[in-house]
Amino acid sequence: MSAVPESVAAHGHVETFAWLRVVRDALISRALDDLEETRLLPARKVLYQFSARGHEVTQVLLGHELTGERDGVSVYYRSRPLMLALGLTPEQALASTMMRVGGVSEGRDIGVVFNLPRRTGPSVLPACGGVGAQYTPAVGWAQAIQYRATTLRDRRFAGSIAVAHGGDASTATNGFWAAINIAATQRLPILFFIEDNGYGISVKSELQTPGGNIARNLSAFRGLKVLEGDGSDPRSAALLIRQAVAGVRAGEGPALLRLSVPRLSGHSGQDTQTYKSPEEIAAEQARDPLRKLRELLVPGTLSEAVWAKLEEEARVEVEQALAEVERRPAPDPSQVQRHVFSELRPDGTIDLQQQGGQLADGYTPPAGVTEPRSEGPRINMVTAIRRTLEHELATNPRVLVFGEDVGRKGGVHAATLGLQEKFGAARVFDTSLSEEGIIGRAVGMALAGLVPVPEIQFRKYADPAAEQLNDCGTMRWRTANRFAAPIVVRMPGGFFKCGDPWHSQTNEVAWVHGIGWRVAMPSNAEDAVGLLRAALRGNDPTIFFEHRAMLDAAWARRPYPGDDFIVPFGKARILREGGRLTVVSWGAMVERCERAADESGVDVELIDLRTLSPWDREAVLASVRKTRRCVIVHEDNLTAGFGAEIAAVLAKEAFFDLDAPIERLAMPDIPSPHSPVLLDAAVPGVSQIADAFRRIAEL
Repeated sequence: MSAVPESVAAHGHVETFAWLRVVRDALISRALDDLEETRLLPARKVLYQFSARGHEVTQVLLGHELTGERDGVSVYYRSRPLMLALGLTPEQALASTMMRVGGVSEGRDIGVVFNLPRRTGPSVLPACGGVGAQYTPAVGWAQAIQYRATTLRDRRFAGSIAVAHGGDASTATNGFWAAINIAATQRLPILFFIEDNGYGISVKSELQTPGGNIARNLSAFRGLKVLEGDGSDPRSAALLIRQAVAGVRAGEGPALLRLSVPRLSGHSGQDTQTYKSPEEIAAEQARDPLRKLRELLVPGTLSEAVWAKLEEEARVEVEQALAEVERRPAPDPSQVQRHVFSELRPDGTIDLQQQGGQLADGYTPPAGVTEPRSEGPRINMVTAIRRTLEHELATNPRVLVFGEDVGRKGGVHAATLGLQEKFGAARVFDTSLSEEGIIGRAVGMALAGLVPVPEIQFRKYADPAAEQLNDCGTMRWRTANRFAAPIVVRMPGGFFKCGDPWHSQTNEVAWVHGIGWRVAMPSNAEDAVGLLRAALRGNDPTIFFEHRAMLDAAWARRPYPGDDFIVPFGKARILREGGRLTVVSWGAMVERCERAADESGVDVELIDLRTLSPWDREAVLASVRKTRRCVIVHEDNLTAGFGAEIAAVLAKEAFFDLDAPIERLAMPDIPSPHSPVLLDAAVPGVSQIADAFRRIAEL
């Protein structure tokens, strides 16, 4: 490395900036881009390349300001210079893009989708390939900073901030606007760092935001400090970045800093920029911030010889990193199915992720029991859910419950009634009407060691949050167990007296198909308690489906099973034993199946799966091998419903044990109808189910 002292200074008001470090990191970033663009991409040793040319200096300047013990940074695919400034090594960078062992995802994700778990110093939240997906997790981290510093009195978080880093095109996304709303209304310690290079691939910024300047459009936004400047001017950019970071760190509330920078390469390595004129390209090259940095420092602060030496050192360091990475093997294909869910080591202990969730943060929940104590009178399911939430809030200060109307109103289904009064608005709180914001915020909170329990009012309303839900579920796998975000999403749905296409959907199979999600669908109050508590004390993201028809149904009422009762996921309950016919169901259809069994007179063995991910294959197979017949009943649509998965497993694993075809009863492939008359015609009824039992039993 160069012998030039680190204290080398620039001119005027920016003399306190460590310009030598800035130069080194920026030159390494440029050398990495040079290497990938000219050699590795043509040789197909890198398959996706996203150059940061023109973005290096501002990102490095930002990285050097992030000194808080629990700063959290949410990045995107062009954030590698920022990552280098925060401690990513050239070896890690190349191992990631070249898909070798030692990269940040072990070859599972695109090489510029970075993450950086840390116990002390800035953590880089797992990046996503989706544009704008980084914003709401960043506000979740910011709210976790606020909560842990003020409510939990955790000194490590005092004075720390969150940063959401994105390009100008991402300011058109739902995630950006959801995050801005949350940050401003909650006065969260977060900086939105927007690099405006004038393009979203080929689309100019005028088509992304009116007038092409998001800072100008947000200048009157209440509760948000807005700054902007020329990112190709290193001196003014340095001052603006320091001002913005210092303001957020000092408790002034959220800020947005927009810096205009040139994009000196295409959007990706495959983009030849034919949509730009030669004059536009020349103008961008003239604004190269690295060239401007050289003009600022040479001659005077640095000599021509020192600058040349720094360039050569950067090239050498990158070449040495390349040689090291070339010696590394490709990821082991035998490991590709690992880390979808939390796993146990051979000694029975949890193979914990490096960051995210209460367990990885050092909290150990109380031990549970699997036998219910059956205390007191029978209670309905909504009371059981509320009582479970109340107990976990009381015993675990990391638990936070939130969503639309969960606070003063107590939830549209009354599941959180009275909880805000008891635990305060810092722990049970209302949110803005944005499911993207609700789930993304929960992800950021979980990454900071909390236990978020977001509520989606109705199953259909989860659709706007689909990207965040998907990214949350895949996080453990795509970071090779470096990160996980164990959130518990409470999600009511299904019919209730009537139906409709918006409030009555179940479609639980979507979450079973969602990688990394555990899915619970209890049919009664006792199981609701045990499954919810297991989820709240667990280490995987969970969809906890609360069927609307069962929340106050008389059949679903059970005595409260105790404050330590837990139902293990993947363990079905056999509600009645029989020898003639196996019936498999879950949710509201379990009650109808039990009544149909009585009506049919068939010796039915009724299995309530309770959880669909994982599901108890062994219990179902054992029952079918005994009865040699099976009927599967569920409320979701027939085509590609979860019953089809069960039937496929039985067809493969128990084909020669079957004496009759597998029967499935489900909704036809239509939305839930509103009229009770139409609903009764669509949802399997007791008589229809009983007829199916008799028909299959007689074969």
